[in-house]
Amino acid sequence: MKKKIKGISYILPPLIIVVISFNIPLFLMLIRSLFSPDFTFEQYVYLVDHPIYLQILANTFKTAIIVSLLCCLLAYPLAHWITLLAGQVKLFVLGIIAMSFLVSILIRTYAWIVILGNNGIVNRTLLEMGLIGSPLQLIYNDLGVTLGTINVLLPFAIFPLYAAMLKIDKRLIKAAYSLGSKPITVFTKIYLPLTLPTLLSSAILVFIMTLGFFITPAILGGGKVQMVATILDTLINRLANWNLASAISTILLMVTIALYIVYRKVGETVK
Repeated sequence: MKKKIKGISYILPPLIIVVISFNIPLFLMLIRSLFSPDFTFEQYVYLVDHPIYLQILANTFKTAIIVSLLCCLLAYPLAHWITLLAGQVKLFVLGIIAMSFLVSILIRTYAWIVILGNNGIVNRTLLEMGLIGSPLQLIYNDLGVTLGTINVLLPFAIFPLYAAMLKIDKRLIKAAYSLGSKPITVFTKIYLPLTLPTLLSSAILVFIMTLGFFITPAILGGGKVQMVATILDTLINRLANWNLASAISTILLMVTIALYIVYRKVGETVK
């Protein structure tokens, strides 16, 4: 009995912190989306009746899907390349990637204006080479938001994939080659299946983080690219419409939970 009480005493403090920090705010958000003050689906009906909010949700999901796919397409070969490096070179490359976490997202986002702006490095170079007659519109649109978001979230896909690839038993690869397997066969039959769960989890992680991105869309979108985070800022800080903001946030929460369930099902199938 004493051991059980002692075990509960270890679990209780972090459990209280989790409930207060995460569960209660989520519960209050759900309450606000369904009660105003009586129980109603008015906020959700309002979202359906006003296509602008559905368009913003659709644009957010579209951007999140594109960012997730491109991050995984870039991170997978990069992570594999890092596993092939040796000694100090590997540490140097990993250090360069890790340093991105030490630089403010705000600074990294503004850096893209220097690179992609009308008078930025890319446009100046293209103009001087005579390849274009006028600056290309590379920011304050979906392209700029997508590039900036990929830049920020790419390390979140690289590191998990690198760790998963590092754990692969190299004897499996050598055995496959010794039995006459071709590189494409080794990749599709051994390497990809072993890293697929991590690839899926990385994609879902990047997708979920993109859904809540605010700084990058606000700056590189220039007010022209509306995403969920920017519209929530308007609803809460300018219009004080907490109920509608809670309804939109609840939809994002449901999408996140659904994605997690899909990931678990796919992960079980792969295993």
